[in-house]
Order: sequence, then C-alpha cells, then structure tokens
Amino acid sequence: MWSYQHTGFTVHQIEALSDNYIYLIDFAQADILAVVDPAEATPVAKACEQLGRTPTHILNTHHHSDHTGANLELKARYGCQIIGSATDEARIPGIDEVVSEANPFNLNGVEIRILDVPGHTSGHIAFVLDDALFCGDVLFGAGCGRIFEGTAEQMWHSLNKISELEEKTRFYCAHEYTLANLEFALHTDPDNAGLAVRLARARTMREANTPTIPGTLGEEMATNPFLRPLDKSFRQSYASRHHIQDDTLTVFAHIRNAKNHW
Repeated sequence: MWSYQHTGFTVHQIEALSDNYIYLIDFAQADILAVVDPAEATPVAKACEQLGRTPTHILNTHHHSDHTGANLELKARYGCQIIGSATDEARIPGIDEVVSEANPFNLNGVEIRILDVPGHTSGHIAFVLDDALFCGDVLFGAGCGRIFEGTAEQMWHSLNKISELEEKTRFYCAHEYTLANLEFALHTDPDNAGLAVRLARARTMREANTPTIPGTLGEEMATNPFLRPLDKSFRQSYASRHHIQDDTLTVFAHIRNAKNHW
C-alpha cells in the first residue's frame, strides 16, 4: 500500500487483479473512508485492517466489473453507501445514491465535485477533491481509455474537461498502463524530448515495483499523446505527417485509432 497526503485527506493506493488500482480516500478527522472502484474485496479488507479503519462509502467511476466487482461484498460486510453515476444507476451493483455534474454530493460536509466524462462508457464520471482527480478509465498515465460506448467526440470533450483542471492536480487512474502507453507515445510524438526522460523514469519505478500513478496533469499535458492535440505545433506536425486535417478532434481520433491497432 502506498499513501499520498493532500490537504485534509490521505489517499491510500492498493493493487488488485493484474494491473488495477483501488484507492481509499481517508478523511481521518471526519471518520470517513471512501473506496474508489473496488475491483476485489480482499485487498480492501486487508488495507482497512492495516489502517484500523472501516470503509464508509464506495465511489464508482463506471459500471465495468473491474471497478464494481466488490461492491456487494463490501456493502454486506461494512454497510458502505455506494455512490455512482445517475446514467449508470441500473448497471452499478448495490448503488444507493446517484450523482452527476449537475447533482454533486458531499461526504458529511466534504464537498466532492463530479465531472461527467463519457466516452469509455456512456455514464463514466470522475471525482474531484481539491487537487486530486479520480478518473477511472478516462485518463491513464500517457494514455486514455478505449472508446466502448461513446464516440471520439465525447471522449475528446471529456479529456478537454480534465485538461482544464490545475496542472498541479494529481490524477489517480485505475490501471498501471504507463509503460506500454509511453512506448506508443514515443512512436506518436518522436520529437518530444520529455517522453524519453519519462519512459526511463517509469521503467525504473516499475522495476522497483513502484506505481507510476499518481501523476500530475501538467506532465500529462506535456507528454500524453491524447492531450497533445491541444498543442498547436504538435497538432499541425502530426496532421501533416498523416495527411489529415489539423483540427483537434480529427488528430485525437486518428491517434486513438492508431493506439487501438498498436
């Protein structure tokens, strides 16, 4: 388990399945422990025992089973309140409270901002607490999620929404995909000197079994190929090399399709 301090809360990161991350948002003074996207119950129970804490809430970013698989078991064991997207209400096991960008919520006075970020799924949401973003499968280290239920336009709009957060924001995504994503990024953005540096650092971290996540949105803006279309010089260069229009959506969609076949 790894722990990261924020103002007023701590984020505990635990591994699950083959490459998933589950997060525990710990508001010790408020006696709240929220579990984000519990893929499995056992790692959560072990972490809670280690912390001497009882989970009070479950926050689901979307309905996929590797994010909701332990909902019912944890709810039965601890009485957790399950919170998820209003759009996904029928697909999230055990859901108690529905939220959306227009209908945010608070945990005993702790304000939680919601971002509607469809594309990977139609009801995908992200949770923002101060300078921490819990983004599920929308944004990854040097990558973004596959478009399963939405459109390229929806996913691009969702990534744009995330890009408007402060660069210092730390993002907590649900998978350790960074190394493979950086290799694709180098292929896509070969003139980006920062990518080689980031890849070397990520390799060292993974060799030490250290997560590459969380990262910062500032680094993603500079090195993530799915956010790079926001940079005019990259966008024009990429469009010229691939003989496509140089608008942001066209370039993003082309990169997303290329990653699908990488």
